[in-house]
Amino acid sequence: MIGRLNHVAIAVKDLSAAIATYRDVLGADVSAPLPQPDHGVTVVFINLPNTKIELLEPLGEHSPIAKFLERNSDGGIHHICYEVDDVRAARDHLLAGGARVLGDGEPRIGAHGKPVIFLHPKDFNGTLVELEQV
Repeated sequence: MIGRLNHVAIAVKDLSAAIATYRDVLGADVSAPLPQPDHGVTVVFINLPNTKIELLEPLGEHSPIAKFLERNSDGGIHHICYEVDDVRAARDHLLAGGARVLGDGEPRIGAHGKPVIFLHPKDFNGTLVELEQV
């Protein structure tokens, strides 16, 4: 059901500093910041030959990333994202197997403009999983 790894998301306190590290120290291709108010984050993507790294900075005090950074003051890996052909079919398959979908279960539009859902980390070895429709 899951396809290729789309990205690994890293929560950061200071997006500008993180961008500078990836761009200036590692020589990475970094996208422009993209506010995602529906998800409570501002994101940038580090474009790699085989995948992407997503840097997430809280957008507002109610951001789920702000809560993550309260528990992980240095930041760190927040989630991994896999591609799926049909996010609703994947959701239905997972729900039938006992997995939990976060939120109301309905896909929302993610940073790439495609439908996404998030799966409960307790069902996936402590890792928050995002599924993105290709």
